[in-house]
Amino acid sequence: MHGEVFVTEDGGEVDLDLGHYERFLDIDLSRENNITTGQIYLSVIESERKGEYLGKCVQIIPHVTDEVKKRIRMVAERSNVDVTLVECGGTTGDIEGLPFLEAIRQMKLEEGPFNTLFVHVALVPILGVTGEFKTKPLQHSVQELRRIGIQPDIIVARCRCPLDDESKKKIALYSNVPEEAVFTSYDVECIYELPMILDEQGMGDYVCSRLSLRSSKPDWSLWKGVVDNYKSFDHEISVCMCGKYTRLKDSYISIVEALKHAGASLKTRVNMAWLEATQLEQREEIPEEAQRILERCDGIMVLPGFGTRGSEGKMKVIRYAREKKVPFLGICFGMQLAVVEFARNVVGLKEANTRELNPSTPHPVVDLLPEQRGVKDMGGTMRLGAHASILEPETKVFELYGRPVIFERHRHRYEVNPAYWHVLQSHSMVFSGYSSDKRRVEFIELRNHPFFVATQAHPEFKSRPHRPSPLYLGFVKACLEYSKAKRSTDGASP
Repeated sequence: MHGEVFVTEDGGEVDLDLGHYERFLDIDLSRENNITTGQIYLSVIESERKGEYLGKCVQIIPHVTDEVKKRIRMVAERSNVDVTLVECGGTTGDIEGLPFLEAIRQMKLEEGPFNTLFVHVALVPILGVTGEFKTKPLQHSVQELRRIGIQPDIIVARCRCPLDDESKKKIALYSNVPEEAVFTSYDVECIYELPMILDEQGMGDYVCSRLSLRSSKPDWSLWKGVVDNYKSFDHEISVCMCGKYTRLKDSYISIVEALKHAGASLKTRVNMAWLEATQLEQREEIPEEAQRILERCDGIMVLPGFGTRGSEGKMKVIRYAREKKVPFLGICFGMQLAVVEFARNVVGLKEANTRELNPSTPHPVVDLLPEQRGVKDMGGTMRLGAHASILEPETKVFELYGRPVIFERHRHRYEVNPAYWHVLQSHSMVFSGYSSDKRRVEFIELRNHPFFVATQAHPEFKSRPHRPSPLYLGFVKACLEYSKAKRSTDGASP
């Protein structure tokens, strides 16, 4: 509903914000770094059922708030860090967030004012007609925080452009903070520029001062190189993004970022043309508008997802990429559908399918994982987290990763059916990566195709701005080569 489900190294299904944190900080977070209301209430109810509260009335305060504080402190202790950054999401005053705000209010009393720091991020809209900064929404959100007992120490104004001095003074006055504690997080071309922008405004020094930490000059050289790559391109490509959640682009935010990481490292701007898979199912042939998108693109991605809707449309796009020799990358369900399409149109098993879509298919080339067959609860029961893959020598995937064993994160219930391995491979499909026990296929590719690769994994979750995923890097390189060859054929200048 709000975007992708990000998967941590230890198999946590968490909010997409943790993906942003991993990309910015270049650290692997865990399931413990994501605290939800459901987790808190479940834990409190279980404790009550065990009699741990000795018959007391279980209430929001102190039982729910104590559980929130306990989890924050647990993460801090296990991480062995100097500072723990806690995002309390939502909008100030939302009923869902009130127990969490109450918990952090209590923490300031318990930890002391010099060991805690409240940073409030709020929107400052700009009137389109007059260009005037409207600080009233921010003022009201600060008033709501103060009403429940939280006085912000720092204000970060989210705005289209930097605040003027008059607006900063007004925000400082009505928020009861020093003017030097008001900062602007304004719209930028490259999101990775924001840490440097905030530091230039003095936010790093101010935070260190308030928390009595030794302030040192940060070394932005590596980060600046990343940002410079995002701002200057020598090449440009277009990638068709075929999925069924395309109305909300955040459904694929890690994939989008992984493509940008790969493009930036190659000085290549990656333009994305979104293709809604369900629209391709309305008639047998690919619609004219979709055909135009496919023809102008230099590569095709078939994106992950679940369920029947859009699956036949995705397979039409996969067939197009296979037959037209357009660089192709399939992720998770994209790999499973690539196997189904190949079985139908190359092997000749016309009714081939995955049991997820058709449980009674005569040719289940993709089947439920054996360990999933007795699973009834849907939450957190898939094959999740980082798993080892053994890569086959002399394959495209081995060439991209450059080593025989890799670890990528997973989130799936189905796999390529071992009963069909032989027939698929005998028709030139290459299984280029297996699980460590060789019981399941992790990567496939096709011979006699410039780049047709798919994986059961989600390599995008481990891609970083300065260290792109090898698979995405290889895909963008292939798209760039395809683009150059296409221009050459069309007679256009490079």
